[in-house]
Amino acid sequence: MGGASMDRQETKLEIADGIAILTLYRPDKLNAFTGRMMHEIIAAFDETDANDDVKAVIVTGAGRAFCAGADLSAGAKTFDYDARTDEQSTRPQGNSPVRADGSVDYSHAAVRDGGGLCTLRIFESLKPVIGAINGAAVGIGVTMQLPMDIRIASTDAKFGFVFARRGIVPEACSSWFLPRLVGISRAMEWCATGRVFGAQEALEGGLVRQVVAPDQLLPTAIALAREIADNTAPVSVALTRQMLWRMLGADHPMEAHKIDSRAIYARGRQGDAKEGVVSFLEKRPAVYPDKVSANMPDFFPWWADRPYE
Repeated sequence: MGGASMDRQETKLEIADGIAILTLYRPDKLNAFTGRMMHEIIAAFDETDANDDVKAVIVTGAGRAFCAGADLSAGAKTFDYDARTDEQSTRPQGNSPVRADGSVDYSHAAVRDGGGLCTLRIFESLKPVIGAINGAAVGIGVTMQLPMDIRIASTDAKFGFVFARRGIVPEACSSWFLPRLVGISRAMEWCATGRVFGAQEALEGGLVRQVVAPDQLLPTAIALAREIADNTAPVSVALTRQMLWRMLGADHPMEAHKIDSRAIYARGRQGDAKEGVVSFLEKRPAVYPDKVSANMPDFFPWWADRPYE
């Protein structure tokens, strides 16, 4: 999953003291989502996964919005991807899934939803992800948050699963994530009405963990990231993140028992477990030797990659 850093035009990635802050950066357009932004977000998570200095990732928006949804500058053609030829499209150009007879090859890579590519990459992150939701977050602006582990909202934040009001449907794998996070009833209410709602309703519905004053949003997110970075073993956190998320789809607790057992056994043989116990007994801060880039257990990953077909 590693990759070289890219030329960033619509995001900013800052790394300091074990914490990466990824900022969606089109403030004059309310950080509206584009194809370029999608690629920059994916590249940012490639970079943070490959960097052992990064212990946690915070995602936020520049200016008064987190992300106001898809860039609608293409007008009526915004979601008609065959008709799009502009650089803001999330689809590769000149590679149509429409066959010569007019039928559509729905397994074609060009059919894939750009928001889904983005959320699948966040889902696969080896570092914990904290959303710091500073303002408007609608459409892809809210669905991209769903695979983030913890979401903290400013009192200025607003959320909207507005797809039905635009004649489309929820995207970015949100039909998988959203009911698991907030329950089917709340998920259906928000998606069927398409209404925009405030931070307090998001808190009551379980979409966010905490609501804070705007000037406390980043300090709160950084304090949480700092607690993770300063006190925990990165390999353990990487494993735990994947264990918790992937077990949401398991059909029996035995599946969890299998992975728990493998992970405890493997971790117990590594330096982190020894350091964790000895540092506790010696009443000193732990210095964990294992690295995500080199010391993930040999059974990881325990799943097969899912093809798009």
